[in-house]
Amino acid sequence: MTDGLETDVAEAADVAARRDELAARVRSHAGEMARELAVLQGGDYGQQTFDTDGGSWTLKYEAGDVQYLRFDPKSGSETYVVSSKQPPEPGPLGTAMEDYEAFVAAFNEHIDSFDGLLEDAPDEFPAVASTAELVAERDRIVERIRNVANRMAQELNRYDGEYGTYATTVSGARWELKWDGDAAAYLRVGGSDGTYLLSQYGPASAPEVRRLVDDVDDFVAAFNEYVEELEADLSEVSFDDEP
Repeated sequence: MTDGLETDVAEAADVAARRDELAARVRSHAGEMARELAVLQGGDYGQQTFDTDGGSWTLKYEAGDVQYLRFDPKSGSETYVVSSKQPPEPGPLGTAMEDYEAFVAAFNEHIDSFDGLLEDAPDEFPAVASTAELVAERDRIVERIRNVANRMAQELNRYDGEYGTYATTVSGARWELKWDGDAAAYLRVGGSDGTYLLSQYGPASAPEVRRLVDDVDDFVAAFNEYVEELEADLSEVSFDDEP
């Protein structure tokens, strides 16, 4: 009778090496399919499931490479044939590989199903209407508004200091001009959430300019009245007045 100490121990290294070699080949092969799938679906990441007689295979890709390949057999536990964590156990990997050829066939059938899909798709389209004239007219009007606003800024700079804001109400909306030196920083209509007729980021859209341009005259008129009131106040000041 033996105590077992004389029995040879099975070498696991050979099995592991074979498993690692097979897993690496599958990763490389599945990576090719992942790249093809990414090109077909037009995205950097996604996934697709393919059904076979033996179960279902889910191929997930990211940045054009395989993220994982999962086999979910019709009986038994699912196996991550390819994953970013660790290779599968030899037994489940062997079971999955028995269905791998069917998976590749299902993948190829999926790709082939798109053949001829775009043959009848039109490749000529109507000419696109140009907004050049509209934008040019918008810019011409906005430039005139900016010139007027800069004139106002110059007067405000001379009287009220290097920078500040002037605000008034026109047609029920708040018009606010901010100046910085002799230039208008912005002209905003409608409060903090309103429309910037003028700003450092660009003019308002053409529909907004059209909606507001008729009130520019009233805005300038209100400013002129403000200046006249200032002049009237200043005219009452005299160095001869006693404190």
